Amino acid sequence: MLFQIKQRRWLYISLSIVSLCLALIITPARASLQVSTTSTINTSAPTSQPSNWLEQGRKLYHSGRFAEAVTIWQTAAQQYHTQGDRLNEALSLSYLSLAQQELNQWKPAQQSIEQSLKLLQTSHAADPILWAQALNTQANLQLHIGKAETALESWQQAQKFYEQAGDKMGSLGSQINQAQALQSLGFYRRSKQQLEALMQKVKAMPDDEIKVSGLRSLGLALQMIGDGKSQEVLEQSLAIARQISAQPQLSSILISLGQTAVDLQDPEAALDYFEQAQLLTTNPSDQLQARLAQFKLFLNYDKLEFVNPLAPQLLQQLRELPPSHTSLYAAINFVATLNRQSNSDPILPLKDLAQLMAITVKSAQQIQDTQAEAHALNQWGKLYQRTQQLSQAQELTQKSLNIARQLQANDIIAQSAWQVGQLYKQQGDRSKAITAYTEAVKALKALRGDLVAINPDVQFSFRTSVEPIYRELVDLLLEDQPSQAELIQARELIESLQIAELDNFFREACLDRTQQIDQVDPTATVIYPIILPDRLTVILSKAGQPLRSYVTHKSQAEIEQTLDNFLVALNPVSDSKDRDRLSQQIYDWLIHPEQADQAFIGTKTLVFVLDGRLRNIPIAALFDGKQYLIEKYAVALSPGLQLMATRSLHQKHISAIVGGISQSRAGFSALPAVESEVKQISKSVSSSLLLNQKFTSQALAERVKSSSAGIVHLATHGQFSSRLEDTFLLTWDGEVNVKELSELLKNRGKDPSKAIELLVLSACDTAAGDDRAVLGLAGLAVKSGARSTIATLWPVKDRAAAMLMTRFYDQLRQPKITKAEALRQAQISLIRQTDFHEPFFWSGFVLIGNWI
Repeated sequence: MLFQIKQRRWLYISLSIVSLCLALIITPARASLQVSTTSTINTSAPTSQPSNWLEQGRKLYHSGRFAEAVTIWQTAAQQYHTQGDRLNEALSLSYLSLAQQELNQWKPAQQSIEQSLKLLQTSHAADPILWAQALNTQANLQLHIGKAETALESWQQAQKFYEQAGDKMGSLGSQINQAQALQSLGFYRRSKQQLEALMQKVKAMPDDEIKVSGLRSLGLALQMIGDGKSQEVLEQSLAIARQISAQPQLSSILISLGQTAVDLQDPEAALDYFEQAQLLTTNPSDQLQARLAQFKLFLNYDKLEFVNPLAPQLLQQLRELPPSHTSLYAAINFVATLNRQSNSDPILPLKDLAQLMAITVKSAQQIQDTQAEAHALNQWGKLYQRTQQLSQAQELTQKSLNIARQLQANDIIAQSAWQVGQLYKQQGDRSKAITAYTEAVKALKALRGDLVAINPDVQFSFRTSVEPIYRELVDLLLEDQPSQAELIQARELIESLQIAELDNFFREACLDRTQQIDQVDPTATVIYPIILPDRLTVILSKAGQPLRSYVTHKSQAEIEQTLDNFLVALNPVSDSKDRDRLSQQIYDWLIHPEQADQAFIGTKTLVFVLDGRLRNIPIAALFDGKQYLIEKYAVALSPGLQLMATRSLHQKHISAIVGGISQSRAGFSALPAVESEVKQISKSVSSSLLLNQKFTSQALAERVKSSSAGIVHLATHGQFSSRLEDTFLLTWDGEVNVKELSELLKNRGKDPSKAIELLVLSACDTAAGDDRAVLGLAGLAVKSGARSTIATLWPVKDRAAAMLMTRFYDQLRQPKITKAEALRQAQISLIRQTDFHEPFFWSGFVLIGNWI
């Protein structure tokens, strides 16, 4: 029997990914489903009535009237069954399943699609397009009930059927669906790669719903990995959706844009997007997601006048939802958001939230969503922990951990093992607490670059969801008199935390090569100061010697206040006696105990792996009452053990790429001394000069790629921040963000021997008021692939910078001198031979990375 396709339309039902809560919650992704809405397949039966019902159902579905579409398609399926038209019955049942899914009718939806596929299997003449359409429907259902891997396989099968039928559009839509499934599985980078390959084809398409969903999928993938282009892509998707009146898609795109606005710390814009989404949605699930997003936004900004009336409404709505993957995670996220609040004045009674989690656990068991069950048990346990019912909390959290282990779900293991560790710690069992915390850290390390991908919210709640696990374990290990094994573990944890912070900053794994830092140079001593809640512990590491530790009992608040006061006192107009007093106080904490212990004998370079607020402090300016630290030792900073293998610069053959901007540009002030700085450097070392108009990003990229120069020296405005988006360098043609800059500097292929030996940034600044701004500096230092980086912690007077840099290069040409020693000698010359002897003028220059 021959079958002909009379007409082909495409529905693309867009279902939202919304990150609504703590990092410990995985937000379920609702996939974009590309559906081949072929009209009725002509058979020998001449009736046209079911065909009309199919088309009418499609129109109802497209306008969001899902219940009416269900009724129409049920009737069509019955009519085709009566006529014995198995293929059109299968098509009707496939459509019916889609509408049932929109109404959260999961069991009926599953029955409908299973019946559809069974009919196709029994028919030897089923058109490949019908198979593809049914498999699309099945995949969407599988994604809804938490079976993303199976959904991915179904969409891959659908793609094969489209290709078999020669249907390029169908194949394209199916590949976009696969990218959505990859996002649901946490593989945002793979998804991005797949979508970018598809987008060239998508852009050439007419404006239709496949294009809308393709753009939205790409926007979400970019959003999850921190690419600033995500907003632009999502706005393109929204514009086309509005133009073609793609009503079911509008709300989910608006929610995604709202989340982008949240990430950009623009609550007004976020609220506007969420409110629009709630008004426009025809889908109850999207409406709930929009309300939950608003709720979290209000809570984060302490708008309790909006939170208090909304919370009980959401609780009631969540209680009444039928069990589904989406409804389970909505409830879990709601409770997790509220679990962040203090116990003093809970927004809702904790017993009501515990009851909701009990229902959620039962529902998860009912639909066999074990990951959701583990998350719900974790939140339920946290509620008992808040009320100090520790045995019940322990039982529930241990159940969550056991499930997570069976699933090998490292994200859940990390959070539940952490919670178990906290409970043991509360009960005074240090040994079991350390074991549980160690399991949590091991799980976090296993995630590494996937940490962001597993959960969209991780990147924005690192300080509340990841960092405390490391710090609390370090605190446990360093209690009383730590053993050598405990010191080694604590040191390794601090280094791992530094790496995790950089991974989080770039939203991808950064560091892949390791070299034991204290084996690089036998004349170097590595110092790890660790700020704990009630003390400052310093671990000392020297090649061939056991680790040592020194403790100062001061509260974290007092330590951080002293550090902040010291930074303020560095201003040249401040009282120098006050500055020296504060500087000496910090010196006594970090250096004096080790000196008294004669730990620095034979040491030439002190390498600091700094923690927390200490990163913002110019260590070289610490004062012992007579001398600055830099007058006694060369000083370097490091993110930890992760150093690239080094080689010394060949002093006789030093060459550099030198770039800078001396004129006012893009709203930034002029740097008049930059011109003399770069020209003087060009006289000191063989240089390729790019000044002002010649200093464009493209010119720099080309020069880096074509030149074998070991040094790149850039004298221009720039800013370091703890936010990826706010870390940039100014070129003549605009700001270059840190990701683009790092890629540009690595533009010499993968040959390590061609890596930049030294990157110098002589006019940059750390973001004002950002206590983790140096993270951006460390991030660039590591990500650029440069073996060493010299930069400034604050804007230094450009004449002083020019003088210091010129003297640094003069020193660097001396035989057998390290980079750290060359910088030290340049700083000492400013202290002793110029009017710029105040620490403000010279101590802001820091060397990060390899000091040799």
